[in-house]
Amino acid sequence: MSVIWDRLIECQEEIISIFNEKATEYDEPGLAHFNSDTWVNRVWRNDDVRRAHIDVVDARESKGLWMMHVCVFPVIQNDGPIYGFDVIAGKNKMTGAFHDFSPSSDYDNPMIAGYKEAVAEFIPSKQRVLPEWATNIFTDKMLAAGNVSDIDEAVAIIELAQDNLRAYFDEIGEFTGCGNSDMVIGAQNYYCENQQKNPHTPRTMKSLGLDEADVDKFCTDMLFPKLT
Repeated sequence: MSVIWDRLIECQEEIISIFNEKATEYDEPGLAHFNSDTWVNRVWRNDDVRRAHIDVVDARESKGLWMMHVCVFPVIQNDGPIYGFDVIAGKNKMTGAFHDFSPSSDYDNPMIAGYKEAVAEFIPSKQRVLPEWATNIFTDKMLAAGNVSDIDEAVAIIELAQDNLRAYFDEIGEFTGCGNSDMVIGAQNYYCENQQKNPHTPRTMKSLGLDEADVDKFCTDMLFPKLT
């Protein structure tokens, strides 16, 4: 039995429930290839969100690890932030957990201020140091926790991410029509370009037993797809 895994699977189900309530699931070309018994990829959209993606690799039986990535991009007429939540966990601890409302074309968007207020009192017991590609795109209040073995801390991270996702969907529509499309596209592509520089994601996914060629294509074309 793993309390952390149980809570994370509940979190996965809650995120899917929020996506189903707030948006419409759709078939993204090519994404079905990256679905299996242990690998889940699903996407949603609505009038204010162009892509809400959840990616889960369940390698608990084979590797003793569970990994989830969640990312929500606003439509290109919306200068609101990008929602992100990533976690990888073994049976007894989260080895890494990351959460942010990352700026798109408006660094002073009120949603970012709201995010910073929501996480202000949470201080990870072990703060992860971010590399340059990450500091290029994340806020200075990004939640970056490592080796979270205390269940109360793990639950606090999960609840923050869930509560902030609900707030995100409640508020993002206020900014549709406020963004310059060219600027938003440029900012979202910059976010994707920097995310694609993260060497840990493909390395971890391959270590979980996924096909190397599939991982390379997924991380290039599907995980953070650039707008053209």
